[in-house]
Amino acid sequence: MKYIPLGNTDIKVPPIAFGGNVFGWTADEKMSFRLLDELFEKGFNFIDSANVYSSWVSGNKGGESETIIGKWMSQRNNRDKMVITTKLGYLTKETKAVLSPANIEKQIEDSLQRLQSDYVDVYFSHVFDKHTKIEDTLAKYGELIKAGKVRSIGASNFPFEMFELSQKIAKENNLPRYEVYQPEYSLMTREDFETAYRDYAIDNNIAIIGYFTLASGFLTGKYHSLDDTKNTPRVYFLKKFFTEKGKAVLQALSTISQKQGVPQAAIALAWAMAQPGITAPIASASKPAHLASFYQAVNLNLDQEDLEILTEASTAPIVQKIVG
Repeated sequence: MKYIPLGNTDIKVPPIAFGGNVFGWTADEKMSFRLLDELFEKGFNFIDSANVYSSWVSGNKGGESETIIGKWMSQRNNRDKMVITTKLGYLTKETKAVLSPANIEKQIEDSLQRLQSDYVDVYFSHVFDKHTKIEDTLAKYGELIKAGKVRSIGASNFPFEMFELSQKIAKENNLPRYEVYQPEYSLMTREDFETAYRDYAIDNNIAIIGYFTLASGFLTGKYHSLDDTKNTPRVYFLKKFFTEKGKAVLQALSTISQKQGVPQAAIALAWAMAQPGITAPIASASKPAHLASFYQAVNLNLDQEDLEILTEASTAPIVQKIVG
């Protein structure tokens, strides 16, 4: 498997990142360890997490994902062989000034403790903070980089204008810039990245690791109607995809899946990997059997006809009449 440079950093990653949001949510500690063991054995050593994962689960407070990853790395003694990203900004107990130097200092120390690590490979601003000066945020990140606690920084869920401004301020003040950006990106959600971020990322060598690549499982073909989602913990994320566009995308995936002889999830991942500007899509799984799509995707070459069929089916806006 070929490892890819992560933008302008000295970090190399496999072509798919594993989404650690499932740890402590749809995968308990035992299952999380099984998933991590298999991923590591197959060379998928790129894990994405956040301090807020998985605070939405009853009884959780956030940090459960990082805690599981840290315990696993400690027991396997393999921290130096992993690429770990985590984020701050969405945890409810954080201050409104989530990217203030004081909050960054607190949250990185908490994350490092949970991860049982001296550093994170990429530390993300999970959301833009209008309450803190951009230069103060970047200067604090610079301190963490100098101290060896952070190798590089990234951003997610920023308005494009604020991301571009942050990069400008970094250059003008000789501060670290965001080297990685994490947008929502899949066959069902293309517009924001493709219209605002893609050209900028390519022109400036910004690594892109898009999240929800499988649209919360919708693109696997597991769910055929809204009724199918009623007993899943992902219902909140899934319900918006049951549109005419969603039906068209699932049909296209089904057709190409039959042609290629691999599951729809592998097709959806391979499509994302083939898109300009994408470094490594993020996808997750809650059972080891689901990881087969990762391995199939990295060895799958969709032809031009396949790519065009998928791109055409997914071009329509997502806001359409909901279908059952």
